[in-house]
Amino acid sequence: MRRFIGVLFTLALVLVLGTAAFAAPKIGIMTGTVSQGEEEYRAGEEMVEKYGEDRVIHVTYPDKFMDEQETTISQVLAMASDPDVRAIVVCQAVPGTAAAIDKVKEVRDDILFVLGTVHEEPYMIAEKADILYEIDQPTRGSSIIEKAAAMGAKTFIHYSFPRHMSMPLLATRRDIMEETAKKVGIDFVFVNSPDPTGEGGVAGAQQFILEDAPRQIEKYGPDTAFFSTNCSMQEPLIKSVVKGKALYPEQCCPSPFHALPNALGLKVESKGDVPYILKAIEDKIVELEMEGRVSTWTAPIAMNFIRAGSEYAMDFAEGKFEDKQDIERAKAVLHKYAGNVLIRAFDDEKTPHFLMVVGESVIFGK
Repeated sequence: MRRFIGVLFTLALVLVLGTAAFAAPKIGIMTGTVSQGEEEYRAGEEMVEKYGEDRVIHVTYPDKFMDEQETTISQVLAMASDPDVRAIVVCQAVPGTAAAIDKVKEVRDDILFVLGTVHEEPYMIAEKADILYEIDQPTRGSSIIEKAAAMGAKTFIHYSFPRHMSMPLLATRRDIMEETAKKVGIDFVFVNSPDPTGEGGVAGAQQFILEDAPRQIEKYGPDTAFFSTNCSMQEPLIKSVVKGKALYPEQCCPSPFHALPNALGLKVESKGDVPYILKAIEDKIVELEMEGRVSTWTAPIAMNFIRAGSEYAMDFAEGKFEDKQDIERAKAVLHKYAGNVLIRAFDDEKTPHFLMVVGESVIFGK
């Protein structure tokens, strides 16, 4: 009898292992919600549609992710608990991501991690993730101000809050912005705004922008450029800029799809049709007599972090390559989706796999 049971157990084990061996590998994707980061969320949905619901697990982190980091951690752990998941993509990599990776590696060190738009300390998070994509914030510190000057700005309003200013890359960018503004003769004004993860939430932060931006335009005049470090603030900010005939150099996460279509009342048929949306925005800007006063990047960068990261992750999951930090492959797949972007390492020696990106700008109607 014992021998019979032993044979049955062995057969069952073989069947289970055999099934697992032939199961199609999966990837996990964690993004923000529609309210905090619609672009990332839609890109996550796009990956589910591209690869199939049986190949991609798409989850979200909470809107108040600073207060609910345990939820972020549990979401990542839940994806990693599926034995068929071989890689996980997180964008934006909000606080709690590093701890989540640590927790996963306690039980599974085989999973590949690709991160986009990193919130935590760069060197620390780079030790944990395999590939990291980030907008080149230090370079933008000068490029945004220089573009604002070319658009005719005399004043530059920078909206942010303590949580963002505690992030090294964003703080560095802000300092470079102020220095560059002095060099080109622009008055740099920092304005403290509510944190959308705080008590008032996204609605409170958006209402603040709708009330404050018109006051700033009245105070400094229409040749005032506006910038905010938060995604959820972009739509009300663009609406205020257009109404006041002010200047808008680019979003926190530059993209023709990020807030611009909604703010301008445009219908987006496809998030993948970049030429269409660029022309639609161009036509609307001309109609509004805002030529030369609104700008963005030609590539939807946050979406492309997820598209590139997901392809890199799926190729790894399918065994197309083995080196988790195949930097040239990571660059190539980003170029595939984002086009002719400039890519450099955050630190060539210590973090060559932390890739910083700058895209091409377009000033509408100019």
